[in-house]
Amino acid sequence: MKIQWKQNTFALLAAMIWGTAFVAQSVSSDAVEPFTFNASRSWVSVAVLGAFLLLRRLLGKAPKGYDFKQLLLGGAVCGTFLCIAANLQQAGIGENGAGKSGFITALYIVLVPVLGLALKRKAPFTVWIAVVIAVAGLYCLCVTGAFTVSAGDFYLLLCALMFACQILAVDYFSEKTDGVALSFAQFLTVAILSTVLTAVFDTPDPQAILSCALPILYVGIFSGGVAYTLQILAQKGSNPTVVALIMSLEAFFSVVAGALVLQEVLTVREYVGCLLMLVAVAVAQVPVKQKV
Repeated sequence: MKIQWKQNTFALLAAMIWGTAFVAQSVSSDAVEPFTFNASRSWVSVAVLGAFLLLRRLLGKAPKGYDFKQLLLGGAVCGTFLCIAANLQQAGIGENGAGKSGFITALYIVLVPVLGLALKRKAPFTVWIAVVIAVAGLYCLCVTGAFTVSAGDFYLLLCALMFACQILAVDYFSEKTDGVALSFAQFLTVAILSTVLTAVFDTPDPQAILSCALPILYVGIFSGGVAYTLQILAQKGSNPTVVALIMSLEAFFSVVAGALVLQEVLTVREYVGCLLMLVAVAVAQVPVKQKV
């Protein structure tokens, strides 16, 4: 198998940015409501990507020949999934902290091949082994002594499902249109939907938003404008198994960032759960030779 160093590097950089962004999201969760936070960060991403697209066009570097209808459809579909996932994630981070949230969110790497069955993509036996390991990991990580799962854990599990749908949607649309333009359309959808949700459910506090300006800018510019664009570019024309495995390393980076910046400490049981989930996401990506 040919190693695609550029795509792998894009995926690794995206994982690093997403992992450290959990800290910025965790810091902001106490002051800014989830919908307000995601509306703010998404408009920052739209501004950054829009400026890049405009600069690229002025320099005559804009690609030609891609399907504009597919761009609009892809932006709407990918953006809707991302909007739901991002808002669920922000709500979950407020209860669970950066490290634990990063690991539960990483479950998307197991859900991607499972959901692929709906697209008539047969999953190898390693995927089902990974699902069993992941369930055991989630039990250690999420279930309390009273056999209950917190609301934050539930939000993050749904978030992982939505991220899995977004990854599958990106896989489909990235081959049909320009990657940077797709990222812009995706975040424009997220920004509009999150703004509507903010108006309905939140009570935005301008002072609170200003107090979290740096985290919002970091997440909007790097996690949104840069990392999600890197995701699209990494998935385009590459082995999705390898790219997905590299992107799942965001869980490592979230735990490291949470420990270094927020001084978060997990229990032994939670570390065992993290380890089992990491094993699960790795096993799910082991290539299996298909019978001819």
